[in-house]
Amino acid sequence: MSAGDCSPNTPASSGAVRTDASALTEVDPSGIPFAQLDPALLRAQRTSIKWTRFPADVLPLFVAEMDFTLAPEIRDTLVARIEASDTGYLDSPGPLADAFAGFARDRWGWEVPGAYVHLATDVATGVVESLRVGRPAGGRVALATPTYPSFFEMFEEVPFEVVEIPLTIIDPDHAPQARLDLVAIERAFASPQGIDAFVLCNPHNPHGLVHSAADLTRLAQLAAQYDVFVISDEIHAPLTHAGVTFTPFAPIAAAAGALSVTTTSASKGWNLAGAKCSVIIAADEAANRLLLQLPPETPVRASILGLHAGVAAFAKGREWLDRAIAQIEANDALFAELVEAKLPGVRYTRPAAGYLAWLDFSAAGLGENPHERILTDAKVALNDGAAFGEGGAGHVRLNLACAPATIIEAVDRIAAILPGARPA
Repeated sequence: MSAGDCSPNTPASSGAVRTDASALTEVDPSGIPFAQLDPALLRAQRTSIKWTRFPADVLPLFVAEMDFTLAPEIRDTLVARIEASDTGYLDSPGPLADAFAGFARDRWGWEVPGAYVHLATDVATGVVESLRVGRPAGGRVALATPTYPSFFEMFEEVPFEVVEIPLTIIDPDHAPQARLDLVAIERAFASPQGIDAFVLCNPHNPHGLVHSAADLTRLAQLAAQYDVFVISDEIHAPLTHAGVTFTPFAPIAAAAGALSVTTTSASKGWNLAGAKCSVIIAADEAANRLLLQLPPETPVRASILGLHAGVAAFAKGREWLDRAIAQIEANDALFAELVEAKLPGVRYTRPAAGYLAWLDFSAAGLGENPHERILTDAKVALNDGAAFGEGGAGHVRLNLACAPATIIEAVDRIAAILPGARPA
């Protein structure tokens, strides 16, 4: 099932494009009027790299941070912890283990033993530290590309050679959809050099691909057969769209006898990127024995404020999350309509999870580096697809977690620089 098939907000007709953002929705998931999330206002209020990296005339839609305001449940929890001067060190996940386990059980049917949950600073730390204990001698680590660029940066910390295994792209000329290339994965696993570890992005960033249970089962079988340690990054899983089934990798890995851990956090689902708290979950007892070897500093470096924010998110922030997903789906539908109407030659891979839009500009007439042209000429900051590994050149990634008016403005700016652009 494609993301377009499962979104309840997919346009039903080919009529006029909706350019009146107020007719779509008026408030963000916290009930804040979207007029208050105008980028010019946010730039004066917020201090993350999203708002400070580029000049004021650039529309920032590059980094995976939401423009939406924090869930009130999280805001109130953080205020209460500050008022209590509760800013000390941690040495375990404490209440976060139960909060995550409850969310995993209720949303995905995944029963997570509390003892299998370990604390880390962020998902990047979880990936790196898991590799250190799971494959201490290093070796070859495989990725399905194009994928999250920071994976390549993470691997500079550990003695691994990176092996890129491109995704299979279905119907690339019309409505592209991605899938794991299991034939190529098996070939790499079975090669004389072999593969020591595989980092699975589930759901896959930047495509918003929710892997099928069948594909994950085959991956687990191959990992067990060839003794490949699988680390599943599931940070975007809470943002799975309505009507789509997310499948955690850990239960499948345990059933297949594959060694695996999962790294995840509330940071993407609830806009807590800078809160610096994540969890690493063992798939079974063998994986848990490895995670018990994590350095003591791994949990200590996590933020106590991030931990309490995560507890509030998983236990109390579910209604906010559902509203956020509904808004992202509406934004995706609007964006798809705008791309079709105003960006000739651009192909959009519609996500089934998350708020990241993956766009192929290779046939749009902006040359070999569309990212640079869009930044320089349209004053819209996106992510350069070339940084995502093999298969990413000619693409850009755009953030949809913002006010609808921001999406409309971005498309209008980009449309104005396309050689074959149609008038608005």
